[in-house]
Amino acid sequence: MILSRRPDVERFLARPDAAIRCVLLYGRDAGVVRDRANQLAGKVTERPDDPFDVALLTDRDLDADGARLESELSAQSMMGGRRLVRLRLSADKADKVVAAAVTAHAGGAFNPEAFFLIEAGELPARASALRKAAEAAAAAAAIPCYEDEPGDVARLVRETLAKDRVGLDADALAVFVARLPRERGVARQEIERLALYLGPGSGLTASAKDLEPFLGVEPEASLSEAAADAFGGRAAEAQAALRRAAAEGEGGPGAVRAIGMHLGRLRRTLTLAKRGAGLQEAAKASGVFWKQEREFLRQARSWSLEDLDRLQPEVLGADRACKQSGAPDQLIAERLALAVAGRARKLGL
Repeated sequence: MILSRRPDVERFLARPDAAIRCVLLYGRDAGVVRDRANQLAGKVTERPDDPFDVALLTDRDLDADGARLESELSAQSMMGGRRLVRLRLSADKADKVVAAAVTAHAGGAFNPEAFFLIEAGELPARASALRKAAEAAAAAAAIPCYEDEPGDVARLVRETLAKDRVGLDADALAVFVARLPRERGVARQEIERLALYLGPGSGLTASAKDLEPFLGVEPEASLSEAAADAFGGRAAEAQAALRRAAAEGEGGPGAVRAIGMHLGRLRRTLTLAKRGAGLQEAAKASGVFWKQEREFLRQARSWSLEDLDRLQPEVLGADRACKQSGAPDQLIAERLALAVAGRARKLGL
């Protein structure tokens, strides 16, 4: 079966269905796949690091011994708990072999009490035998792991810092999330580094000013600034900023996401203002950082909700296009930024 809706996935990870023997976690962001696999492993067995109950394999192990996978799935737990066989794939060369094992194990061919957990990268729907096998078997589940959205990143920051009894206020959280890399594993390292900086157990809730020594000066190539340039009608600046961001490792999907976030803040601000709130008050409620407030308010006085409604389909279209395999995502992002800037210029910005 397929589990793709967030509520269904979260529910399954919190309490795995006892009838499911195989789970395939796959996606472009290896950090998200790994985090979900760790969460699921902890639910399947009380000792996810115990070598007597858990077998941890890679595709290289399968290359070295073709019978290793079937042997591990057939073995019984030595300590009396549920056995976990965890396979991490770094390539698709073992796709058909693992697919056959999924079909057989889901059908009860091996130890029915063993749980088969597979971690893989991006798997094309039509070309991956492994994905097809996991989706087709009644006792298996295929779970796509999408790249984190800003809300996911913010939640990860809050939850990770809370474990060390430190936190960030709303402005500091917005600044820190905007600066984090989108790859989950790297982002988690940065969050842990921040926790050490704030002092584990200190109970400190840091402000944006408190973060300045930790973050340093925000780089020119930040995607949030590129988005602000686009909505402010500064096409050349927006394009140059996106190219600098690309040189620093920020790809097209992140750029389109930043433009969508800026549009969302403008929409929320204008909606609140339409309901009677002051424009400055509405901007603050929309999460606008005080250093960007002056420019943001200038834009909010020129853009209208109708203008944003007309622009929204282009942003959504660019986001979908960036996620297609082999898409020129950097070019897509630059074209979107130029289109936004062109509309802003027509509005007088």
